[in-house]
Amino acid sequence: MTYTDSFEKGADMGPVCQSCSMPMKKDPGGGGTEADGTHSAKYCSLCYQDGAFVQPDFDAAEMQAFCVEQLQKKGMPRFMAWMFTRSIPRLERWQG
Repeated sequence: MTYTDSFEKGADMGPVCQSCSMPMKKDPGGGGTEADGTHSAKYCSLCYQDGAFVQPDFDAAEMQAFCVEQLQKKGMPRFMAWMFTRSIPRLERWQG
């Protein structure tokens, strides 16, 4: 399952990944993993594995562009993809 397969239109989807804004209940891996193998409650499995970010050099704008691109590849219109990802700069990972 990919990032875009995990997104779904809907109202309140509950907690979201604090890196990419994907609803955590849609995470194919049930959450990212910490270095000790436990699941992360903050980050999805597509962003965070073994205690490290999958894209460690991304900034918020790069993460948003990446997510928009992935959503578009699955057929989502660019505007809708942007709507789903516009909160990324306000997520915990991207706060100073």
